[in-house]
Amino acid sequence: MQESRRPEADLVKEAAPRAERALVWLDTRDEAEQPFREVLNGLPSARDDRLARMGDVLQATAQGLGPRAAAVWAGVPERLLEQWLVHDSDFAVAVQAAATLAAANGLEHGGRRNPAVIRVVIMAMRRGESWETAAEIAGITSSRLRQMWRSSPMLVALVDTARRARSRKPGSYVPPSYRPRKPGRTSPTTGYRLVQRDDP
Repeated sequence: MQESRRPEADLVKEAAPRAERALVWLDTRDEAEQPFREVLNGLPSARDDRLARMGDVLQATAQGLGPRAAAVWAGVPERLLEQWLVHDSDFAVAVQAAATLAAANGLEHGGRRNPAVIRVVIMAMRRGESWETAAEIAGITSSRLRQMWRSSPMLVALVDTARRARSRKPGSYVPPSYRPRKPGRTSPTTGYRLVQRDDP
């Protein structure tokens, strides 16, 4: 990426506070929902948590995002989303209906750009993906993203904020309870999302 082609520094600086607020909002969505859970005695059940993530996938799909982008949007690994689609036929039908809705409104995957695409780019970068990979996940070409970056102080501010955040807390966007374990490492003991086990 040619840093010399950035928009004017003053415009980027002006956009920075809003970009930082947006990233904080993305990072604290689960925490912000906790007061609603407390009304029902605290922790969500594993089923409730899964259904909430599935709802996020449907929301992302209805906005024209493909499966990889929807997984990032919902904060789940792609492999887990694939399993849900294979093993839950009702969910698979709902995802297809959401994709049909998006297409009917001109938002099919790989089509017209919308704010959801930018959100996924930033979420992917926030969790440590490269520029090229983040663009690919969101369904946009790297060159198109670069063109948008060069003309948008807000996008520059969002990218800068996402990169700074990931350097402080690498890979922290994806909930640790959903991250695949690496060989030789123990399970995470902090930072994971707690849920109640469903009754058998």
